[in-house]
Amino acid sequence: MMPNNIFDFEKPIVELESKLVEMRKIADENGVEMEAATADLESKIQDLKLNIYHNLSRWQRVQMSRHPERPYSLDYIHNITDEFVELFGDRNFRDDKAMIGGIGRIGNQSVMFIGQQKGRTTKERQYRNFGMPNPEGYRKALRLMKMAEKFQIPVVCLIDTPGAYPGLEAEERGQGEAIARNLLEMSVLRVPIICVVIGEGASGGALGIGIGDKVYMMENTWYSVISPESCSSILWRSWENKEQAAEALKLTAKDNLRLGIIDGIVNEPLGGAHRNPEDAFVSVKEQLLNDLNTFAEMDVDEMIAKRIDKFTQMGVVREEVEADVAELKEKELA
Repeated sequence: MMPNNIFDFEKPIVELESKLVEMRKIADENGVEMEAATADLESKIQDLKLNIYHNLSRWQRVQMSRHPERPYSLDYIHNITDEFVELFGDRNFRDDKAMIGGIGRIGNQSVMFIGQQKGRTTKERQYRNFGMPNPEGYRKALRLMKMAEKFQIPVVCLIDTPGAYPGLEAEERGQGEAIARNLLEMSVLRVPIICVVIGEGASGGALGIGIGDKVYMMENTWYSVISPESCSSILWRSWENKEQAAEALKLTAKDNLRLGIIDGIVNEPLGGAHRNPEDAFVSVKEQLLNDLNTFAEMDVDEMIAKRIDKFTQMGVVREEVEADVAELKEKELA
């Protein structure tokens, strides 16, 4: 029987693993020596895993990022901190359960953690609004960042959202302004900011807590201006072309690293973070500790200048001089 939450591309692995379990069961029940056969099958399984997981398509990476057993923000926080105190509310409207934050301690270093939080059960998903923050979520995040700045505490942002909540009430309360304000304030925040995409990184919903001195993506995550499904629905009027859209968007960790959008990739256990969460927690913790030690010795003004410079260099800017504009107008009139 196939386990739950198995992707189509993982079925050959699961089938071989089931055969391995049967072989071991037969050997135990009948006292038969099958060590050579089981060792050979184990080797085949390992080779198959390496071949499959190291050659995933962009759409398959998107699927991996959405696995329902994948660790969420609170899972990382509770497993990489010695202590954690969650903080609530934006001091304006209400507490947004899709955006979590609080102070934790890694070793001897206090850190302000901020992240989007999804739910696993239907009730939890509704409670967390499927990881889609409202404006008050981004204002809550900004309040905690300013608190961190006041007490000179580094900020760590864990990104995992299908996007900011697109509802009418969110727009009425200033969704766009709340995200834009965060971009402005994070650009000049006088404490180190480290961002890690641990799942989905969609559009402004992700970017609203994504301005950092260091921005990382875990191996099986995605980061883009739009999801493959939404891109497909706009371009082809259907979700059926989502795989083609994923390829065109170049949204994987390797793509974003090559394009200069992120600073590095945090490796995951073979098969994804959900297969071995403990190893994933260790990888993220080691990366954070390494960067926190580096930033401890950096001048604040130099750090902010580098942060701004990094983001202003992204993309392509074309400046039109007056002569070019005049020439274009003449062509239009002709």
